[in-house]
Amino acid sequence: MTGTKKIRLILADDHLIVRAGIRQFLDLEDDFEVVAEADDGEQAKNLIDQHKPDVAILDIQMPKASGIEVTRHIRSNRWPVGVLVLTAYDDDPYVTAVLKAGANGYVLKTAKPMEIIQAVRDVHQGKSVLDRAIVSKVMAYLSSPAGPSITVNLSDREMEVLTLAAKGQTNRAIAQQLAISDRTVQGHIARIFEKMQANSRTEAVMKAVSMGLIPPDIAHEEEG
Repeated sequence: MTGTKKIRLILADDHLIVRAGIRQFLDLEDDFEVVAEADDGEQAKNLIDQHKPDVAILDIQMPKASGIEVTRHIRSNRWPVGVLVLTAYDDDPYVTAVLKAGANGYVLKTAKPMEIIQAVRDVHQGKSVLDRAIVSKVMAYLSSPAGPSITVNLSDREMEVLTLAAKGQTNRAIAQQLAISDRTVQGHIARIFEKMQANSRTEAVMKAVSMGLIPPDIAHEEEG
């Protein structure tokens, strides 16, 4: 990978042994560079502000500020940082709170190293990543009476963009496939987020699936 721009990462987890274990296999990837580590949420915020990494890998439960709060901090500042939540928690409230905060991916620590590595690359490319083990949980929440009750009216073009996003296509790939500009794709995605009351591609896709706008299997086509 000589000459290739590396994906700059910040790793935040309050457990040193866990953090060291994750970093060990991240460091083996030639295109990864862990620029900083944090052991609490406030430190993570400061390091992200300082380094502007490509991807922030966050635990949920951390002292001083949770991974959810760190994600909100990133989004409120509009930093172009991909957020991958890597956690042991698969409880519905955590999952939905993370997605609402604007995280790009949610992967359990029980995932294999190569799955986590691929998730980092996917998030960096603008794709959504959701651990298969929690997809059913999110779907159940979104389709329940306690879940969000919204009505959306997406245009045909917005549906095309959303469907391609659900397949894991990047903005550039969507633009090429639809013969439109990257900026136009960004505009469509912004309107989709607004109409669906979503803060991330993952949340938008899961809501679309729960409302029957797109079939569930589309979101995993790129994995098949």
